[in-house]
Amino acid sequence: MYYVYVLFSLKDYKLYVGYTGDLKRRISEHSAGFSTATKERRPLKLIYYEAYLEELEAKRRERYLKGGNGRAQLKIQLSYTLKKFGYKFIKNSGGQEPRSEHPALEKSGTTDSPS
Repeated sequence: MYYVYVLFSLKDYKLYVGYTGDLKRRISEHSAGFSTATKERRPLKLIYYEAYLEELEAKRRERYLKGGNGRAQLKIQLSYTLKKFGYKFIKNSGGQEPRSEHPALEKSGTTDSPS
């Protein structure tokens, strides 16, 4: 099996999307700081994953979720979970990115960046 997973950083309130053939091992690596992409963003929380039989399908899904439409769809799908962790969606008609409730991020205007 191959897995596409979404981590939520409890430090910077951003999302990380990845894929792996061994979900438990990969989450342990992220938690231990062995991933340069998430090392400085710990602690992390696994908030979502999908399982695929084919590696190619997992890679395609990961690439989609990292893109604009996929990321937006993911945020809608996980809106309850994201709100629970302090990620606030701001309603607007201008298509702006949702922003976090985290005060430091509000001041800088930072949202989650593509991983």
